[in-house]
Amino acid sequence: MTYVVTQVCYDCKYTDCVEVCPVDCFYEDEHMLYIHPDECIDCDACVPECPIEAIFPEDEVPDRWKDDIQLNAEKAPECENITEKKEALAGKTDRDCKKASEYD
Repeated sequence: MTYVVTQVCYDCKYTDCVEVCPVDCFYEDEHMLYIHPDECIDCDACVPECPIEAIFPEDEVPDRWKDDIQLNAEKAPECENITEKKEALAGKTDRDCKKASEYD
């Protein structure tokens, strides 16, 4: 099993999670973060760090974001590795950054 960053992260892109990852398995593009499924060691350290609850264990990803499992697997190898916290996109885009639990 691996962890998955869901579309909840899109254009919010808080990076608190990357600092606690012991194996540096986070990758980023201009819109969101991804977890490389072959690098994640399932430690769960990133989950409580995400202020918008965008990260889930693969087998617990809500149905509305199931496609994000494959998205992480495809995008992570194509993107730049991120290991240090950066300024979030939240508040800089038109997107309303709400927690995953606040979606209908």
